[in-house]
Amino acid sequence: MAVAFTREEDYESQAANLPDRPVSPHPNLVTATGLAAIEAELAAARAAYSAAQEHGGIAQDRTAMARATRDLRYWAARRANAQLTEPTGDPDKVLFGRTVEFERQDGRRQAFRITGEDEADPAHGSVSYVSPLAAALLGKQVGDEARVNGAAVEITAVR
Repeated sequence: MAVAFTREEDYESQAANLPDRPVSPHPNLVTATGLAAIEAELAAARAAYSAAQEHGGIAQDRTAMARATRDLRYWAARRANAQLTEPTGDPDKVLFGRTVEFERQDGRRQAFRITGEDEADPAHGSVSYVSPLAAALLGKQVGDEARVNGAAVEITAVR
């Protein structure tokens, strides 16, 4: 049979077989901002699921329903195992939820907030606590040095 005669429904059913979004094996530590973001994503996934059901569900658009179902499962699981974690203790110590500033050997200064995996966005100044950068910095204090990408950095501030 020529490809031109392949039924459109076949493509739709293939597209509807979306794999689940991978869930990290690490504890789901979140900041208050991260928890709010997860709850917003969960609400959006519920709305998308409801919309897909109202517009015919599987009979009309299998891809939309599959996407909505997949996202709903993911965000429900992330919300169910979220562990709200706020930094406590020494204010000069790099901990989850805090922003750390450091200076590189070439004089560049950078700052990143250490957050949960779902809220991490390095382009906007946040990194996951399981990232190599965070792993190198966690537990250090102002004045300490850490190795980041093979180079020494000095921690200049913690907020």
